[in-house]
Amino acid sequence: MQLTDNTILITGGTSGIGRGLAEAFHKLGNTVIIAGRRKALLDEVVKANPGMHAVELDIADPASIKQVAAQLTQDFPNLNVLVNNAGIMPFDDAAGTVDEDVMLSTVTTNLLGPIRMSSALLGHLKRQPRATIINNTSVLAYVPLAATAVYSATKAALHSYTLSQRFMLRDTSVTLQEIAPPWVNTDLVHKGDDPRAMPLDDFIAQTMAGLATGKEEVVVESARPMRANAGAGEHKLVNEFNAYLASNPIPTH
Repeated sequence: MQLTDNTILITGGTSGIGRGLAEAFHKLGNTVIIAGRRKALLDEVVKANPGMHAVELDIADPASIKQVAAQLTQDFPNLNVLVNNAGIMPFDDAAGTVDEDVMLSTVTTNLLGPIRMSSALLGHLKRQPRATIINNTSVLAYVPLAATAVYSATKAALHSYTLSQRFMLRDTSVTLQEIAPPWVNTDLVHKGDDPRAMPLDDFIAQTMAGLATGKEEVVVESARPMRANAGAGEHKLVNEFNAYLASNPIPTH
């Protein structure tokens, strides 16, 4: 994508990767609108980045998505980039009882949210001379983390949806790019500065450089071995990955 002269909506823009991308695009002179549920956090980010805009959005609520989409297309007629970043990552137990509310919340936020947000804005985006949708998935779309089975499944589903959506938009002005982060040091689970987690600043810098190339998938160097997982060797890699993390768990507090 072109990294300048854009009007960009970023869901889940108050922390972590969302805030990092918002601030990187803002520094390049783009018009950036961050979206999230908590007004206090939205106000905090906007105060730290004069000229940035914010809108309250509940990505799990279809009515909120429709209302925000209508509001933004009216207030920002040049809106041409959507970054579907909002997500949650609860742990679960695929070998036992999965909490119904947590399961539904994860699927609604991580999968239905991006689908609904894109759907609500696509009519507007298609009328722009150039437009981009960026879907934030995960390397866990390719190598699932068994301790977050539902989360990993939603990211695999969003990756699949992105492939279909890209094909369906092939003859329009809208391009699709996918970000597939590795473990990044954010508060998605617990920001504990674990040395195995990629520093956020490094991830943002490499991701922005990747987006500028126009690549359909932006995968940082450290995540490429996991992205390459496919074929008959898939089960061996998934089992080894999860055995390692079972012995060396991700800290949650």
